[in-house]
Amino acid sequence: MVGRLAGKRVFITGAAQGIGLAIAEAFVREAAAVFLIDMDGALLAAEAERLRTQGAIVAHMTADITNAKAIGEAVAQAEREIGRINALVNNAGVNVFAEPLETSDEEWNRCFDINLKGAWNCSKAVLPGLIGEGGGVILNIASTHAFTIIPHTFPYPLAKHALLGMTKSLGLEYAPKNVRVNALAPGYVATQKVIDYWNGFADPEAARAETMKLHPGGRIATPQEIAMAAVFMISDECPFMNATCLTVDGGLSVQQHPA
Repeated sequence: MVGRLAGKRVFITGAAQGIGLAIAEAFVREAAAVFLIDMDGALLAAEAERLRTQGAIVAHMTADITNAKAIGEAVAQAEREIGRINALVNNAGVNVFAEPLETSDEEWNRCFDINLKGAWNCSKAVLPGLIGEGGGVILNIASTHAFTIIPHTFPYPLAKHALLGMTKSLGLEYAPKNVRVNALAPGYVATQKVIDYWNGFADPEAARAETMKLHPGGRIATPQEIAMAAVFMISDECPFMNATCLTVDGGLSVQQHPA
C-alpha cells in the first residue's frame, strides 16, 4: 500500500534519531509532508537533507518542546513551508529513572517538562489549526510504562501515565471537532536510549540478554516496527479510533512472568 498518508502534513518531535526518525522515514514513504523538530540541530539538518534528496517533502527546525514560544514559532514556520499542519506526532521524550526518595527536584521537573509539558505545548500549538482544517490527528508516543510499573524507574512511569490521561482527555474534548487523539505504547525498542540503558550496567551484554528474556518472542522491537504502527494510527484507516492506546510490545506487558 503506497500513499497511505497522502495529504497529511505532519509535525514530528524528537525526529533526528531513533523512533522519531524511523517515523519520519515511514511517513515520507507513504507520501506525507513532514516538519521535523529536535534539539540536535546538526543531526536533524543532516537527516532532513538525506530525506529531501530522496524526493520527500521535508522541512525542519531546531526547537525545544519545553519552550511554548519556540513551539509556536515552529508551527508557524511549518505552515509556511509545508502547509497547515493536520497531524502531530509527540515523540520527543527522555528516560528519567531513579529510586523515588532519591529523585531530585531537577530530575522530577526534567521528566515532566519533556515527557508531558512538551507534548502539551505541541498539542496546544497545533490544535487550532486542526480544528480550522475540519479535523486532524494527534499521536502521542507513550510507553508500556503508561500502564505498568517497573521498580526503580521513578518518575518516568508517572509522566507516561499522565500522557495517557492527556490523550484520553483531549480525545474526548475534541472529538466533536473531528480531531482524533491517540497514543502508541512501545515496549523495549532497539534505539540508542536502550543501548545506553544496557551500558549503565556493569555487564551490558548480560543486561541485554535479560531484556530479551522478558519478551515472549525473545527479541525487542525495531524502530521501523513502531513506525509502521504510527503510519496506521495517523492514516485514515482507523477513523473510529480515538482516546485510546495501541500497544506494540511483543506481548511484554501481557506476560505475568518471563519464561
